[in-house]
Amino acid sequence: MPIPYYKAAALATCCMQTLVISTVLASIAANSATAKNNDIPLHFTEGAISSVVTGKLNHNDNERWYRFDATIGQYTVINITPLTGTSETANVGVLHMPNGMQDGSKGGIVYQSCLPATGTYRLRIARNLMATEGKIAGYKVEVMVLPTYASQPLCK
Repeated sequence: MPIPYYKAAALATCCMQTLVISTVLASIAANSATAKNNDIPLHFTEGAISSVVTGKLNHNDNERWYRFDATIGQYTVINITPLTGTSETANVGVLHMPNGMQDGSKGGIVYQSCLPATGTYRLRIARNLMATEGKIAGYKVEVMVLPTYASQPLCK
């Protein structure tokens, strides 16, 4: 018994969508693996709950990546402020989480919540491409990660 045309068309459409999605996901995974090798590790001195980094993006750089390890349920705040002496600010911060989720925003506090997974977190700092003149964009980023025992009351 032949398949009706509308069912065959729907099946073909579904197969094409699956193929496109698979290709996109494979591409993202490949790019993500390559980028991780260039991530700058954030260093927390022993007993410290925060790490501060400063940096500059040259006119041809749009982003810089950092990484740190954390545990599920740790309360975290990430704040981006301008870097003195630079004419532009790289004010976009996006936290990429080990479970595939991401969260962030522009300027100021870009993340403030309890971490959803244990593993390596990647922080993307970027210039706002809609509000840039392509000059050197500076930034100062503070990443605060509370210890698990101090996070428990905040993460209930």
